[in-house]
Amino acid sequence: MEFRYLGNSGLKVSEITYGNWLTHGSQIENDTATACVRAALDVGISSFDTADVYANTMAEQVLGNALKGERRQSLEIFTKVFGPTGPKGHNDVGLSRKHILESIDGSLTRLQTDYVDLYQAHRYDVETPLEETMQAFADVVRQGKALYIGVSEWNAEQLRAGHKLARELGIQLISNQPQYSMLWRVIESEVVPAAEELGVSQIVWSPVAQGVLTGKYLPGQALLAGSRATDAKGGANTIKRWMSTEVLTAVQKLRPIADDLGLTMAQLALAWVLANKNVASAIMGASRPDQVADNVKAAGVQLDAEVLTKIDEAVRDLAEFDPRKTVSPEQREA
Repeated sequence: MEFRYLGNSGLKVSEITYGNWLTHGSQIENDTATACVRAALDVGISSFDTADVYANTMAEQVLGNALKGERRQSLEIFTKVFGPTGPKGHNDVGLSRKHILESIDGSLTRLQTDYVDLYQAHRYDVETPLEETMQAFADVVRQGKALYIGVSEWNAEQLRAGHKLARELGIQLISNQPQYSMLWRVIESEVVPAAEELGVSQIVWSPVAQGVLTGKYLPGQALLAGSRATDAKGGANTIKRWMSTEVLTAVQKLRPIADDLGLTMAQLALAWVLANKNVASAIMGASRPDQVADNVKAAGVQLDAEVLTKIDEAVRDLAEFDPRKTVSPEQREA
């Protein structure tokens, strides 16, 4: 495993982060989820990402149980706050002081830890003054419940404003967690330049485009039973934008590129996002332990300029680049 600094801080994270969105407490049984976490630890992954909203708090609980007994100082545990949790009442959502201070305590209990290394604003909250949100985060840090602050899916303007307030409050906002892959490149023109200017890293989610970039979905063929594209609990909805014949055909052009490098297509996709120097880590999910052992081999892979050009020629025309696609909810929905 290789490690990178997270933003302009002294904190190092593993190039591959194990994440449990859409899996723990939802798609797979707890025993399998625990086996995946153990596999991640076995291959040197030290960074683990979750959120209170995943499976309505169950994902945090499963992760906490799976990591129980591990040396806490050897791990980097990330979680997030914003989405509706619990009975989804009128204050069970957003980035108000009330929701943040109550949510961090709930997350720590479920994760069975005294602190998280990174506490992230899961989306930007247009209904709460940013000053209130950042003051609440500062209090969480001063209470020792989080070491650093991050955000997720914030645009460049929001990132600059949040970073400015964090500095004024004496805390470190060091990361953003956006969607990023060969097919979803909306952060490249505005968010990444702003982040580089501010000393903020990206921890990217969906680097294999919900599984499409693994090459397992073939144009014109039936969907694989048990795959995310057939998951009625949420997976099918998140992947549907990539399931056109045009996209699936273009993705197959990546196979010979991966073969020439001795990589799987999933490893190629992960190595591609890590080629962006502003990316500190790529989040990888798994429904089987063997997927963890296979995909982690992308860590440390260097793609040269010629390979990056070939990848662009294969899929660039079908990728999304519009920075306006980085959007937070216009209003909270409990």
